[in-house]
Amino acid sequence: MKYYEKDQMTALPVQKAVGKVLLHDITRIVPDLFKGPSFKKGHVITEADVEKLLDLGKQHIYVASLKGEIHENDAAIRIAKAALGNNISISEPREGKVGFTALKQGLLKINVKGLSRLNSVPDVIFATLHTDQVVDKEQELAGTRVIPLSIDKNRIIEAESVCEQYFPIIDIRPFAAIDVGLVVTGSEVYNGRIRDGFGPVVQKKFKALGCSNMKKEIVSDELDMTVSAIKGLLDEGAGMIAVTGGMSVDPDDLTPAAIRAAGGEVVSYGVPVLPGAMFMLAYIDGIPVIGLPGCVMYHRASIFDLVVPKLLAGETVTKSDIVQMGHGGFCSNCETCRFPNCSFGK
Repeated sequence: MKYYEKDQMTALPVQKAVGKVLLHDITRIVPDLFKGPSFKKGHVITEADVEKLLDLGKQHIYVASLKGEIHENDAAIRIAKAALGNNISISEPREGKVGFTALKQGLLKINVKGLSRLNSVPDVIFATLHTDQVVDKEQELAGTRVIPLSIDKNRIIEAESVCEQYFPIIDIRPFAAIDVGLVVTGSEVYNGRIRDGFGPVVQKKFKALGCSNMKKEIVSDELDMTVSAIKGLLDEGAGMIAVTGGMSVDPDDLTPAAIRAAGGEVVSYGVPVLPGAMFMLAYIDGIPVIGLPGCVMYHRASIFDLVVPKLLAGETVTKSDIVQMGHGGFCSNCETCRFPNCSFGK
């Protein structure tokens, strides 16, 4: 009887493995139809299994016990549990991989520095979606595994230590279901010359994030009227105010001046994001007030999708945060984008 050693485990010819317990999943692939375990870890090999295993290209089967090492499934579970933050579930290991799934809608947060450090541990991999994007309930977020069939336990201890240092590696911050007040500016809308097309788009976007649209005020291109609408919505308890239109440098566009006159402490007017350069973010007594340029109405993804989810997740967006949005802040074409999970989201 001939044996050979690999990763401190003994491989036995399949014909001699009847009655032995498998130490790993064995994958079956049917092109375009199926990929998954044909035999799972822990299966006791029978005579009837021998031919099936040979058909799968398995000449030898690992059957010996591990010595000072951790099986790939157990290793993946340990890493996953160490990295896991809130509002995320982890799967049972499948072919050595453990998956992460969202338990609720929210803002995905990845500790990028910690993730890089974790992936520097030899034979450990941890792959995620991009950080700071909106994720939906039951959406797949990440996966982790180790490369070999078994791994030195000290490497898993190192991986767990990294996760503890940068905890959590992966997390979801749920959105606050706040009441949003909307101010639609434009004399042409106020006077009934055209139908408001901007307000319904913005209300739909907020609703998709779990917010309530408390009230919509339509105002003329008049400073005092816009200021009064903003203050009135604040008095009624709005948790955020969105002002649409009037955001360009045209002399008739007074929205930025109105937000300032209403008491807004401006974080930024103008952002390094396309589409969305003329966006404004301000706070009035801690309540975010956003000025939305016209691109939010007709672009599927824009500055709205980068800033508003952060605000709803309870983050205070700073000037530094705005400045850093330039990296990845250019959206060329969502339909043909090579990175469907980019910072602009879906």
